[in-house]
Amino acid sequence: MHYLDLGPQANSLKKFVEQVKNGKQNVSNLMYFKNESDIKKDGKINDIVKSGQHLLVQVAKEPISAKGPRITTEISLAGRYLVLIPFADKISVSSKIKNYEEKSRLKELMQSIKPKNFGVIVRTVAEGKTVAELEGDLNDLIKKWDECYKQLKTAEPPIRVLGEMDRTNSILRDFLNASFNAIHVNDQKIYEDLKLYLKSIAPDKVDIIKLYNGKVPIF
Repeated sequence: MHYLDLGPQANSLKKFVEQVKNGKQNVSNLMYFKNESDIKKDGKINDIVKSGQHLLVQVAKEPISAKGPRITTEISLAGRYLVLIPFADKISVSSKIKNYEEKSRLKELMQSIKPKNFGVIVRTVAEGKTVAELEGDLNDLIKKWDECYKQLKTAEPPIRVLGEMDRTNSILRDFLNASFNAIHVNDQKIYEDLKLYLKSIAPDKVDIIKLYNGKVPIF
């Protein structure tokens, strides 16, 4: 891991992991967690990470050919409308949302509902969404962090404590919009998975999923 991939809140994450493993952090929320100071921009990795230390990392980039995966301690959990960042406090709104009033609305809304010691990035698709939709997405991400915390309590490295959704679902999460009127799938399992996922994020769109079982290959 490169020093720059540690992220500014590396010391806070390191402290959190230690306290969880030692039984001193009894809840996943960070309401009473005291963040550590951000690490220096020009430090050395040996000053932060020691051999044999338990560290929570995220795969930022998958391995390619002989090149291994890129990992980071700057944890982020991506939802449909929001990205949740533990140990931060900043709220950022996508620069693709140009309307000033809408940006202000989204920022003020996040300020009022986000938990303490969590940062939030508001994604472009959040534009015009209701309070209920955004709060629902935020709650789903908080549940993911809670799941990560529960796994971390008994995890022995190396182990995956939280997995990302599969590629098909993540494509829908990032690109689905009102213009979609049909999605054709040629695999029964993916078809069922997509229907289940759509039911949770856009129930009115469930019927646009079509299972293709013709003799001529779909591609």
